[in-house]
Amino acid sequence: MAKSLAYRMRPTSLKNIIGQRHIVGEKSLFTQFVNKKHPMSTILYGPPGCGKTTLASALANDLGIPYRIFNASTGNKKQMDIIIEEAKMSGELFVIIDEVHRLNKDKQDHLLPHIENGLLIIAGCTTANPYHSINPAIRSRCQIVEVKPLTQEEIIEGLRNALESENGLNNEYKVEDGVLKYIANLSSGDIRYAYNCLETASILSDNNIITFDSIKKSLPRSNVQFDKDEDQYYDTLSGLQKSIRGSDPNGAMYYLGKLIEANDIDSLERRVITTAYEDIGLANPNACMRCVIAFQAAKVIGFPEARIPIASAIIDLCLSPKSKSSEAAIDAALQSLSVHSYKAPSYLRMSPIGLEDDEKYDYNKPELWEYIQYLPEPLKNEQFYIPWMSSSYEKALAENYRRILKHGRTSQIKKLNNQNKKD
Repeated sequence: MAKSLAYRMRPTSLKNIIGQRHIVGEKSLFTQFVNKKHPMSTILYGPPGCGKTTLASALANDLGIPYRIFNASTGNKKQMDIIIEEAKMSGELFVIIDEVHRLNKDKQDHLLPHIENGLLIIAGCTTANPYHSINPAIRSRCQIVEVKPLTQEEIIEGLRNALESENGLNNEYKVEDGVLKYIANLSSGDIRYAYNCLETASILSDNNIITFDSIKKSLPRSNVQFDKDEDQYYDTLSGLQKSIRGSDPNGAMYYLGKLIEANDIDSLERRVITTAYEDIGLANPNACMRCVIAFQAAKVIGFPEARIPIASAIIDLCLSPKSKSSEAAIDAALQSLSVHSYKAPSYLRMSPIGLEDDEKYDYNKPELWEYIQYLPEPLKNEQFYIPWMSSSYEKALAENYRRILKHGRTSQIKKLNNQNKKD
């Protein structure tokens, strides 16, 4: 079977890697791994086609270590056991784990001790942000390395190499001026996509001349995961979140479309639900709930139909009133805790010691609950929650809050009980 141009052009050594100078340049991490013969486990994250697996395999080649590839989505425990046994026989093994963010807990627990003792050196490859998607137990044992989309100039360099290389098109084709730049511009940092376009165009070419016409036939649409004005994949997610926050359904639909083309429902779900509770929050709790339900439905039906409930939920969030009061409240509380942490008052503890019955919290007197002081004494006047008056719902909450603040709270439970008896 004929191997694809992208496969044939895959570098086998770090010195042949295009771009990624922060990883393979002089004195960079991977270069030093090789120079000092001291590799470490890594997580390589970045968009599709930027060379994560290529970097990992090139590193293993330069180190002279045998390597195996394990797919976290499709691989099973039996395959993992075979890899571990092979490592025990050889003394060490380099394992490239594709889609490492999908490694379930059972597989993680199986791998961890072997990563810990150095029997396995892993290179986990993922398009997901590892700080959000990788289990901390795995993450803490690895160096996190961002692999960036290639620049337009780097894509063009790769295409020229492919035209000239014996492993590529071997100088058998001529290319019209501007064609390589056109491919690079539409490839959006994905060199695999660029190679595939060039290979298809070569098949469609007449007289071994790759023209704009043959390129346009091989490029029915641009690689919409990224564009030349974006630094990395996660900027698209950021654009979506900021469009929702700014009440712009048109901007939100544009970024949603890019993410749908990437078939990335997991990142979408995490970011959109976070946005719902962060930016809409108490202004419209029902919209937050509808958002969760929309993603449940989307996961059941899958793409392409999943775009419909997701779009509905996002437009709902865009045009909803906004409130960041709940986020601000918890952040204010965390800031207070970073300065000083106080114990709960004695009458709130699970097993209060040395208190009379009428000095304890009474589970049977709900009429007193809103009069009791719950904050520690030094913080009794703190107000972490500040309402946003952006919706009728939060205005109603704020009115109840104002009423409670007006009558105040007390730590004198006995006095409160006695006052209640008189009333």
